Formats: sequence, structure tokens, C-alpha cells
Amino acid sequence: MSTFALVVLIIFIALIFDYTNGFHDAANSIATVVSTRVLTPGKAVALAAFFNFVAAFGFGTHVASTIGKGLIDLNQVNEWVILSGLFGAITWNIITWYLGLPTSSSHALVGGYGGAAVAKAGFGVLLWAKWPSGWPGTLSFIVLSPLIGLTLGAVLMTAVYWIFRNYSPSRVDKTFRSLQILSASLYSLSHGLNDAQKTMGIMLAALILGGMHAKNAEIPIWVILSAHAAIALGTLSGGWRIVKTMGTKITKLRPVGGFCAETGGGLTVILASSFGIPVSTTHTITGAIVGVGSTTRLSAVRWGVAGRIVWAWVLTIPMAATIAAMAYAITSLFR
Repeated sequence: MSTFALVVLIIFIALIFDYTNGFHDAANSIATVVSTRVLTPGKAVALAAFFNFVAAFGFGTHVASTIGKGLIDLNQVNEWVILSGLFGAITWNIITWYLGLPTSSSHALVGGYGGAAVAKAGFGVLLWAKWPSGWPGTLSFIVLSPLIGLTLGAVLMTAVYWIFRNYSPSRVDKTFRSLQILSASLYSLSHGLNDAQKTMGIMLAALILGGMHAKNAEIPIWVILSAHAAIALGTLSGGWRIVKTMGTKITKLRPVGGFCAETGGGLTVILASSFGIPVSTTHTITGAIVGVGSTTRLSAVRWGVAGRIVWAWVLTIPMAATIAAMAYAITSLFR
């Protein structure tokens, strides 16, 4: 296969991954607004998809640069590494989507990419730049993003309880039914901002390896727009198995809780994106939902469900890496 054809294939499969990222992570943006009955599922996915795409304009490409140039030494890998990494990430996404587990598409991607690279060139291919760049930032935010989301969700919920302590429950509910549309929009924007850029980074790496783009040049506009369009289309197709888990099985949410969870989660993701850190929007919103639920009482959170979700998180990077490494080994037999 020619280099040009291989790069085109990688870009095509990267956009398929971006699409699966959209339907896998649709729940991150819309589960709370659907479970509180503020929006119908159809309106919710349309809102989320719109803001996934809007994030393409004017918000920088720091995360894309981290994925494309800051995780793997491009001098030691080839296009087959990227292709195998995508295969590992997509396969793990489909498995966890089928099981209804809200795992991280982001960590599936970096795990698959890293696993294939290690299979090709050993662990020395991984770049351990100074925090928060590269692998240190990515790995540390596996823990930090849900904790920050949890903290912000709990703080916002506590503040709202205090500010609206003299208001009737019906008035509070009516107010936050409107505000939750804003918070869902914020989280959808942050989701597009961070997650679409991960696919951009993979496409950028393929173009650099194929000799079609200079390493220090700006990311082409067609790469940016196609990545955001793919994730928006994926979001439109939904992800109802995971919506049910995120929206109803962790804790029972009301509009005020949904607003606090989405706002806390969205602020966390935007903060990480400004530093170029590819975080998990799934981890972040789950932490925020747990934080909101725990302000009522700890028993309001279904810790058994949360525990199974955490186990899925722990397994994501090694499982995606293993699948990708196997894919690279298999493809090497036929090249």
C-alpha cells in the first residue's frame, strides 16, 4: 500500500473513531438533562451535537498538539502504529458501549496509540515531558479530573442550597430547568473542545509521518472541521445504553443537580483543555454527578454502580493498548 493511500485510510478510520466517540460519549453531555426531563432525547442530542461542532471555532488546538506530537516519538514509529492504535481504541469503545459502561474514549485512544507504539519500538518511544504535558498530565488527570469534577459539583450544589434556601422547591425546580439547558450547552462545548481535538492529533501525526505536513505548522482547517463534524454526527446518533447508566443508575438527579454537575464538569474540562491535557469527559461528569449526589447524603449515590464504572476506567488503557499491540503484531505479518 502506498504512503498516500495509507494516510488516507488512517484519516478515514480516525473519523470513524471520532464518530464512535460521539455516540459513546453522548451520555456525558445529555444524560442529566434527559433524566431530569428538561429536554426530550431528540432535542438533547441536537443541542449537544450543535455545541460539539461550534467548539471548532476560536478555542485553540492545544490538545491536538499534545496527541499529535507530545505522547509518542514520531521518529520511531510509522503509519501502521497509528492504524493499529485506532483499531484498539474503536474495539474497546464498541465493547464497553455494548456493556453500557461509560468508559473513556480518550483513554482508549491514548492507550491504543501507546500500546501500538510500544509494540513497534519499546517503552522508550513514550514521551515523558514535564507536567502537565505529555503522559504525566494525561495519566495524572485520570485521577484529577473526576476529583475536580466531584469537588466542583459538590461545591456548586452546596452553594445553590444556601443561596436558594428560602425559595420554594417548585420555584427552584422551574429556575433550574431553564438554567440546565445552559449548563448542558457548556458541557457539550467542552466535550467537543477536548474530544474532537484528540482525533485531530491522530490525523496530524499521520500527515506528519506521511510527509504531507510540517511538524511545526498549523493544523489544517479541513482537519479541524472534519473532526468536529464527525463527533457531532456521532452525538446525534446517541448512546442510550450509557445514557441510562449515567442519568439514572448513579444517583437520582433533579434539574438543580443536573445544572451543578454539568457546570462543574464543563469547567473542569475547559480548564484541562487550556493546558493541552486530553482528559476524559466521562470521568469528569461521573465525578461531578457523584459530588452532587453526595451533598444530599452519601447513600444517595449507588456506590456499587460507581465501583463497576471505576473498574472499567482502570482497565481501559491497558485493554486498548493490548488490543492495539496485537493488531500491530498481526499487521506486521502481512507487510
